[in-house]
This record gives sequence, structure tokens and C-alpha cells, in this order.
Amino acid sequence: MHNASVITMLTLSGLGEMANHRLLLFVLTFLCYCVIWLVNVTIIVTIIIDKNLHGPMYIFLCTLCINSLYGTAGFYPKFLKDILSTAQVISLTGCLAQGFVLHSSACADFSFLALMAYDRYVAICRPLSYHSVMTKRKIIIFVFFAWLIPLYLVFMSSITAPTSGFCGSHIPKVYCVNHLVHNIACTVSLAKVIIPAFNYTFYFCHFLLIFWSYLYLIKTCKTSKEGRRKFMQTCVPHLVCLLTVTGCLLFDLLYMRFGSKEISQNLQNFMAIEFLLIPPIANPIIYGLKLTKIRNRIFQKCLKFHSEV
Repeated sequence: MHNASVITMLTLSGLGEMANHRLLLFVLTFLCYCVIWLVNVTIIVTIIIDKNLHGPMYIFLCTLCINSLYGTAGFYPKFLKDILSTAQVISLTGCLAQGFVLHSSACADFSFLALMAYDRYVAICRPLSYHSVMTKRKIIIFVFFAWLIPLYLVFMSSITAPTSGFCGSHIPKVYCVNHLVHNIACTVSLAKVIIPAFNYTFYFCHFLLIFWSYLYLIKTCKTSKEGRRKFMQTCVPHLVCLLTVTGCLLFDLLYMRFGSKEISQNLQNFMAIEFLLIPPIANPIIYGLKLTKIRNRIFQKCLKFHSEV
């Protein structure tokens, strides 16, 4: 019989050898967080203030950037505090809340990327019906459910997470995820298997939708020079962002479940945070540089600000 105990505080994995360089790590992490805010807020504000950028693709991009700020807010402030602390601890309630934010943000990323793929499919493969399909009302509905469904699915996962009867108090990661909270419970919950299995299947269907969209996009675009130009300008950035998000999340998921524990703590920590570092910075930069309207608008604002100064 397991020796279950009531636990209210959990410990997170340490900083490894970087604990000897706390100040440097704090500065680098703080700079990364500032860059994330800078590039994402730049895209968000540019889209909001320019009425010419109120099309479906730009609205979906704006919500993707907002989601990046939401997700990283669940990690960086706590991590910055932990860097300066001698012990990396978190309350059970705080752990579940952090897991909720990080999980829902990752799921919402796929929802918005699926919407962006569908938007490109309609724009290029069915251009005559684009404005009747992607109406303002439908865009609002799409965005609403792209937020609501991930929040609901992850909420169900969070409320079924164990809150008592733990046989340990250590989370082997620099942040909390529901899977690891389930792992330290003394009993195996059926919800640990069923809910994640449903969520993975649901978002795998998102991936199939995106894959199906790109099959038709490539088939349509290769027949004309104008189609290839549209594909390179609007679809390539989306494809790069999709591969970046998918690669980082899949790598973290597979390592968390099947990875070796013999590698150094520093490398484990980097692999854990890469999906909170690379996509939030890369996605807005890729779109900002590739999409002509956004790039020109940002350059105009920079030149105007420079001339005024």
C-alpha cells in the first residue's frame, strides 16, 4: 500500500549548473521575455490600428500573437522569480493553474494555425466564395471557439487532476504540467488516460485538416505563376510557423514521456522551455518580415517615429 500524504507545496527541478550564474541567466531570460513582448505587441498593435489589416488572415495572426503573450505569461514571471530563489517551489493550486495556462495556450496555437490554414485554402482554392465564407460574423465565431474549446478541454483535464493522495512532491520540470502531477499521485486515475487521449486525438485532427488544406493548396498553386506567388507570400510563413510549433511541442511531449534522465539538468531545462521561447519569437518575426502589408506598415511607423525624434 502506498504511503499517501497531504501535500500543498511542490518542488520543481533545479537550475543545474546554471545556479552558479543566476544573474546572467536572469538577465538573458528577462531579455528574451522582453523580446517576446516587443515582437508580438508590435504585430498586434500594427494590425489593430490599420484598418487595411482587418482581414481574416491578419485577425487570426493577431489572436495567435495574443495567445503567445498569454502562454508565456504563465511561465516567465514565475521562472524569473525562481532564478533568484534558492528553492524552486510552487503551491499545488499554483501548479494546476500554471499547467492550465501552458496547456491551453499550446492547444490554442493549433486552433489558430488550423484556422489560418483554412483561410488560405478558401482564399486560394475558392477565391470567388472567399468573402461569403469568411464573413465578419463567421470570423468572430471561429475565433471564439478557437479560444473556448482549448480552454474547456484543458479545464476538464485540470479539474480531474489529483489534489490529494500524493506519494511525492517533486515535479521534474521547471514548470508544471498535468501529466507530471498525475505521475506523483498514489493511485492511477482513469481521467489520466481518457482525457489526454481525447485531446491528442482532437488536435491530431487539426493537423490532418491542415495537411488536407495544404494538399489542395499545392495542387492549386502549382498550375499558375500567380498561385505560386500567393503561396510563397502567405502560405510559406504559416507553414514555417506550423512546423516550428509542432516540432517544439512534439519534441517536449516525447521527451517528457520517453526521454532519458541521464542527460544534464541544463539540457533538460532548455528542452523543456524551447516551445515557450522559439515559437513566440519566431512566429511574429516570420510573419512581420514576409507579409508585405505588415512589413511596410511597421517600417512606415518606424520612419515616422525616427523623423519626429
